Amino acid sequence: MNKLSDASMSEVSTETEPTTGFNSDAFAMNLANAMENGGRALAAYLKAREHNPTPDNPPTEFAELIKTLSRVFQYWLSDQTRAAELRARLGESYLELWGYAVRRLAGEEVKPAIEPEPRDKRFADPEWRSNLLFDFLMQAYLLTTKWANDLVREAHGLDPHTRKKAEFYITQLTNAAAPSNFVMTNPEVLRETFASNADNLARGMKMLAEDIEAGRGVLRIRQSDSAGLAVGVNLATTPGKVIYQNELMQLIQYSPSTEKVLRTPLLIVPPWINKFYILDLKPEKSYIKWCVDQGITVFVISWVNPDGRLGEKTFEDYMKEGPLAAMDVIETATGETKVHTAGYCVGGTLLAATLAWLANKRRPRVRSATFFAAQVDFTHAGDLLVFADEDQISALERDMKRSGVLEGSKMAMTFNMLRSNDLIWSYVISSYLKGKTPPAFDLLHWNSDATRMPAANHSFYLRNCYLENRLSTGSMVLDNTLLDLSKVKVPVYALATRDDHIAPAESVLYGCRFFGGPVRFVLSGSGHIAGVINPPARGKYQYWTNDKIRNKTLAQWMEGAEEHKGSWWPDWLTWLRNIDGKEVAARKVGTGALPPIEDAPGSYVRVRA
Repeated sequence: MNKLSDASMSEVSTETEPTTGFNSDAFAMNLANAMENGGRALAAYLKAREHNPTPDNPPTEFAELIKTLSRVFQYWLSDQTRAAELRARLGESYLELWGYAVRRLAGEEVKPAIEPEPRDKRFADPEWRSNLLFDFLMQAYLLTTKWANDLVREAHGLDPHTRKKAEFYITQLTNAAAPSNFVMTNPEVLRETFASNADNLARGMKMLAEDIEAGRGVLRIRQSDSAGLAVGVNLATTPGKVIYQNELMQLIQYSPSTEKVLRTPLLIVPPWINKFYILDLKPEKSYIKWCVDQGITVFVISWVNPDGRLGEKTFEDYMKEGPLAAMDVIETATGETKVHTAGYCVGGTLLAATLAWLANKRRPRVRSATFFAAQVDFTHAGDLLVFADEDQISALERDMKRSGVLEGSKMAMTFNMLRSNDLIWSYVISSYLKGKTPPAFDLLHWNSDATRMPAANHSFYLRNCYLENRLSTGSMVLDNTLLDLSKVKVPVYALATRDDHIAPAESVLYGCRFFGGPVRFVLSGSGHIAGVINPPARGKYQYWTNDKIRNKTLAQWMEGAEEHKGSWWPDWLTWLRNIDGKEVAARKVGTGALPPIEDAPGSYVRVRA
């Protein structure tokens, strides 16, 4: 291996050699600064654990990883023939790679043993191929990753849940071990280090220390420069007023921008896992502003960012103090007894449960329901099913019991891990190794603006939805009421997104069969966020429609689907107007009975986790 390394250095391009501007004193000084800030980062990490020995409880996750992967290796090592095959597979791959390297050193044109996927951005730099050393490292890593994935895929006797967990953990381990994540094995970082006399490392370690300090001992990866972004300043700026609030939410009514508006107002129920302003980013991206400009009276729930005092708030409390309370307030504000409703992600799950509760009570409060990437059945739920078993939920409940809430940083990291190369390691490389401050990006700023969740509510959601799938099966009970989605007869617009890891399109489509009324299923391009927040003016992506959804899989539905360019928003508006197109004079925000409390976006959304 040493000979290979020495020989390969002759192939290193001049880009990786110290530039004429190399200054040994500056290089040494910057390395010292980097080490000092590295020590500062470690001190911040350790200090948090002095006051709270298990703030993020890593042993639980580590034990789950060991337990899951042990079952995979037990299959391969319990039989001598399989154990020999295990060693032979990897050995043969490495021998093939070694032969490739030797032949390439001899000047031959050789086909690589393995190549990265075309969409893999980690190895886009030309030097991963032009330089034999980096090429060798890349291929060794890719071969090892393939071998590890094959071990899981071909381990017989694993139940589907264990296999899914094993695939997830292998992905996390292999993503973390990529040579692109380390200074000495990433050609881009090496070039930057010599070109800047290691100033990149000094800047990067300073940011690392700041981010661990900001997370109070937990790394809060900066994905966006928050200095130029502020809620109520250049995010969530659609004019409106908070007209009602309780312990769990503020209700915002937005000011009209048209002389006439639809008679039936719209109530939006966002997820409490994130903040509502994903629907009201910059004005050109704001779904809320677009709705207001189309002549809709819009009301939005802004959930509180709870602390331990609200730890006992339940899913039932969220229904009663959320959408049900909002409907009463909207009736007072507008005189309308019925509303259009829209629920996003878990907000849609809560909305569906609320509709079933209203149907059971025979209270006609809703004229239509729209679901954005929301699940009511969890048979085909996404990657979050990895965390849905009795052992993991019980461990999480024990953690939440100590503080009364699930910390926002935990949920944020969970979502980031679902796409760890894009949402974790790319920022580790860019920020902490290259020392680049990320640009201001409204969507990623929102993504890092996490919220806490009450222990009682989160436990109910995990158990009744992900673990036991009670809502669609008719066995969920709220307020002593057995919920039955088949009693929900209002028209439903169910939007799924094609590349959704959280609420897969297959899951959303399957959930449509449980409603008792007409359902329009629409599939949008892109993922859980970009597929929903897609203003018509941008002309991006596409959406598909097909009225034949009965007992169809997603693949069967797609066979007869019609593709439309651009945003699904106008399609939804046409659907909404066909339900009730009557218009009235635009409504002034606030009444004598409901004087405005404060300007939108309100104070609840500004509370940081």
